[in-house]
Amino acid sequence: MIRRFVRYLLCLVGVFVIGGAVFYFITAPTALPESHWANLGDPDLKNGEMVFWTGGCVSCHAAPGSEGDAKLTLSGGLALKSPFGTFHVPNISPDERAGIGTWTLAQFGNAMKRGVSPNGQHLYPAFPYNSYARISDKDINDLFGYLKTLPKSGNVAPPHDLPFPYNIRLALGGWKFLYFNDEPRVVLAANVDDKVKRGQYLVEGAGHCGECHTPRDRLGGFVANTWLSGAPNPEGRGRIPNITPGSKTVGSWSQDDIANYLETGFTPDFDTAGGSMAEVQRNLARLPKPELEAIAAYLKAVPSH
Repeated sequence: MIRRFVRYLLCLVGVFVIGGAVFYFITAPTALPESHWANLGDPDLKNGEMVFWTGGCVSCHAAPGSEGDAKLTLSGGLALKSPFGTFHVPNISPDERAGIGTWTLAQFGNAMKRGVSPNGQHLYPAFPYNSYARISDKDINDLFGYLKTLPKSGNVAPPHDLPFPYNIRLALGGWKFLYFNDEPRVVLAANVDDKVKRGQYLVEGAGHCGECHTPRDRLGGFVANTWLSGAPNPEGRGRIPNITPGSKTVGSWSQDDIANYLETGFTPDFDTAGGSMAEVQRNLARLPKPELEAIAAYLKAVPSH
């Protein structure tokens, strides 16, 4: 009887060991090789700056309360509260100790497009690499080049404050297995023009609009077939609006109305952007008008919700 129990226990342990090994193999961090990032040439700093403002990097990575040019010192420290705990935004200034000053293009690119840190760990998707995965390698190179021109900061952000089991990074491999991909979020009509395609690239990639405007399930993944349909505010209060053509507000706006709102902050009714969208609008207002028109064209082309 005892011998049979021991055999059963050993078999059970073996199943767990094998299962754990298979899980790790499937969900281990996967970075793009150094060769992937070779031969991209010198970065186009002007384009890198436009990618920077499209992504709204200052909104999260500037020191809380900073204004004007001080926002370009990406010292981090902002606390982002979520249902999974509190994430502290890191320093991404070119500082060699506290920031990303010693990172290579490959390390930066893999953080952006694969959610993998320089030391080979999974990054938490509070950093929206699930959207940044759609940014082109050229734009990644240009953005990295631009970031290196910004002021340094020696500020070290505190570690994330996450309860069990969300503090287990290994489990992020399972999250990526379920949700992470670099495919388009919606399938557009085959005959859409280049303006709509450009808008899709901006909204779904660097703009990462879906990270706030799309509902999520209990594990934090996008709910299928609800793209940009509105969601609870990830920081707690209020709701992020529906921005598809089915919206009771934005849905009635023309392409020109949307582009003008992104440029000026004024709605067709002469209301102004508020809450977190005010900061987003100020960032996007730095883009050339054709980029804003492309975003507007895409938002009028997505499925209604």
